[in-house]
Amino acid sequence: MKLFRIAANPSILHLVASKGITVAQGSELKLDEQSLITSQLIKKHAPAVDVADAAVVREKTAQLALTLDLARQGFEAGEPAATIVDRLAGRLHELRNQVNAAVWQQLIPLAQEHPVSAFLKQDPFTRWSFDKPRGYSGDASLLDIYYKHPSADEIVASSTELGREIYAYTSEAASSAAGRERRDILARTVDATAERVENAEVLAIACGHLREAELSRALAEKKLKRWVGLDQDPISVGIVNRDLAGTAVEAIDGSVKGILRRAYNLGTFDLVYASGLYDYLPRAVGIRLMQRAMEFVKPGGEFLFANFSDEITTDGYMETFMDWPLILRSADDMWDIINGSVDKNTVEAEVFYGTNRNIVYGVVRKHAG
Repeated sequence: MKLFRIAANPSILHLVASKGITVAQGSELKLDEQSLITSQLIKKHAPAVDVADAAVVREKTAQLALTLDLARQGFEAGEPAATIVDRLAGRLHELRNQVNAAVWQQLIPLAQEHPVSAFLKQDPFTRWSFDKPRGYSGDASLLDIYYKHPSADEIVASSTELGREIYAYTSEAASSAAGRERRDILARTVDATAERVENAEVLAIACGHLREAELSRALAEKKLKRWVGLDQDPISVGIVNRDLAGTAVEAIDGSVKGILRRAYNLGTFDLVYASGLYDYLPRAVGIRLMQRAMEFVKPGGEFLFANFSDEITTDGYMETFMDWPLILRSADDMWDIINGSVDKNTVEAEVFYGTNRNIVYGVVRKHAG
C-alpha cells in the first residue's frame, strides 16, 4: 500500500493550521492502488501492449522539440499567453494522437524537462497539478482552482503576472468549463432527487471538497435527511466538515478498496454518485465499484458517474506539463461499464455528454419494485 504522510508537506501544514481544519493526528493519505491517481500508479498498472519504435521516437522527439522551442520563443518575445498555450495544447494533442502509448510515454519527460516548463508552471493551475501538494493528481484543491472558488484566490493572486495570464486561458479551456458544469449538474441532480423523494439521502463517493453542496437549493432549504461524503483524503474530509457544519452533510474517511470490501455500513441512499473518480479507474475496477455502489442504492434510486471524455483536446498538455493523466472514455466505454455491472432487466440506464462533450455521464436507475 502506498502512503503519503500529510505532515510531510509544509503548505498542507499551513493550510491545516491557518484554516481551522481538523485532521486526526498522524493522519495519512492512503493510496490503495484501486484508484490510480498518480502518473506513477497509472504507468505501473497500464497493460504493456505497445512497443516504442526507435525511428518513430526520433522523429516525434524532433517534432516535439520544435513545438516546445516555438512556445518558449513566444514567451520570450512577449506574445499573448493565451495564443501560445492554445497553440501548444493543440499541437500536443495532435502529437499524442499520432503515436502509440509507448512512444508517448517516452515523450512526456522530454516535455517536462524543457525550458518552456518554467514559463508554464507560473500558471497556478499547471503548477499545482504538477507539484501535487496533496500527494496525488486531481486533488480537491486543484478542482477549486479551476472552479475559481474563493478558497483558491490566494493561490492565484500569489502567482506572477504571466502566471495569471496563462491561468486566464487554462481556467477557461473547454475541459475546465466542463468541470464547472459537472459541479452544476451534480447540484441539480441532488435537488431533483430531493424533489422526487421526501427526506432524500445522498452519498458522494470521492467527494473532494463537495463544492456542489454550495450550489444545492435542497441543502439550503433543509430538504435532505443526510448527504454523506466519502473520501480517502483526510484534509478533504476535514474541509467538508468544517465548511458545512450544521447542515445535513457529513464527510467520512473511505476509499475505493473499502467500498469493494464492503467495509462501510452506511445504509442506503436515493442518490449515489461518483463525479471525478472514474477518470482514474481501470475498467475492471470501475465495474466492481458500480456493482458495490448499486448495493447502496434504494429501489427507485439512482447511481450517477462521470468521466472526462476521449474528445477533450487538452489531454496532451495535461499529461505533460500538468503531470495529470486521466483514463478517458467514450459513450460506448460508459455503456460497457454499465452493461458489465448490472442486470439490464432490473434498471434503466442512460449515457449523455455535457454541453461541450468534454465530460460524459452515465446514470443507472434501479427499478422501484
